[in-house]
Amino acid sequence: MKPTVFIQTNHKQIVGALVAEYSLRRNSKTPDAFDVRIMHTRDFPFLAQREGKEYLRDGVLRQWHMEDLQSFTPTRFMPPQLMGYQGRAVVIDPDVFAVGDVCELLERDMAGKAIMARPRSGYKEKKGVMATSVMLLDCDKLTHWVVERDFAALFERTRDYAKWIGLLYEPRETIGILENTWNDLDKLTPATKMVHMTKRKTQPWKTGLPVDFMPPEKPSGFVVLGWINQFRRRVFGDYAFLGNYVAHPDPNQERLFFGLLRECVDKGIVSEEMLREEMRQNHVRHDAFEVLERTVPLAA
Repeated sequence: MKPTVFIQTNHKQIVGALVAEYSLRRNSKTPDAFDVRIMHTRDFPFLAQREGKEYLRDGVLRQWHMEDLQSFTPTRFMPPQLMGYQGRAVVIDPDVFAVGDVCELLERDMAGKAIMARPRSGYKEKKGVMATSVMLLDCDKLTHWVVERDFAALFERTRDYAKWIGLLYEPRETIGILENTWNDLDKLTPATKMVHMTKRKTQPWKTGLPVDFMPPEKPSGFVVLGWINQFRRRVFGDYAFLGNYVAHPDPNQERLFFGLLRECVDKGIVSEEMLREEMRQNHVRHDAFEVLERTVPLAA
C-alpha cells in the first residue's frame, strides 16, 4: 500500500481540497510515489446523524451542524482506519497547500513516534495543544483510533472536542514535533513546505462572503468574549453579526492560491461550471473569475 495523503473537506471547502490535492502532486518530484484521498463528510454518515445534537467542546455545550465550515474536523482521525491500520499517512485540512515536496514528510524518520505534528501557537502551546491540521501518522501504532466511537463520546459528554482535536488524549511520549514549516500558519516564506491559510475570516477564496463559521465560545484569555459569543448565538443565531470574510493580509498567499486554482481550471481539475455553482452557493467569492484573470501564472 502506498503512503497516502488524506485531505479533509465538506461541501463548503471542496474547491480548497481540490486545489490542495493539485498542489501536492504539482510540487513533488515523485508524484506517483504516494496516493491522495479526499475525505468528504458525505462519505461518513455518522457525522450527519448527530445534526443539531449538543456535544462537549472546551467545557461548553455546542450544537453539531453539518453546515459549519469545519464540520470535517473529526475525519482528521480517520486515516489509520482507512489504511487498515498499516503504513504511513499524512492528513491535512482543505486550506493547506504544498509548496514543498510532501514525500520528504512521508519518508522521514519518525523515531518510533505514532504521530508527528507542530504545537499550536500562543496560549494553546503552553497548554500542550497540538495542531492536528497537518499530521504525519504511523497507522500501525494508532489502532485505538476508532472515530465513530470517539465522535459519539462527544455527545455522551465523556470526551471533549477541544482535547480530542488537540491530541490531549494521546500519551505525550507517542507524539513527535514537526517543524512549523510543514504547517506554516498564514505564513509563506522561502522555507515554507506547506502553507496553512488557517485564519478562516481571511481565506482568499471567500473574500466578501458572509461568515459561515462559529467562533470559539471559550476563547483563550477572553472569558467575557466567550460569554458574548454564547449569548449572540443563542439569541440571534449561529452566524448573526459575524460580518463578512475579508481580504488576506498577505497578497502573496492570495496569488499562490489563485495561481494554483488557475492551473486547476486550465487542466480541467476544477471546471468553470463548478466554480460558478460554488459562487452561487456562497462557497467561493463572487469575483473569482476576475481574480483569476488578473493572477500572474506561477513559476514552473
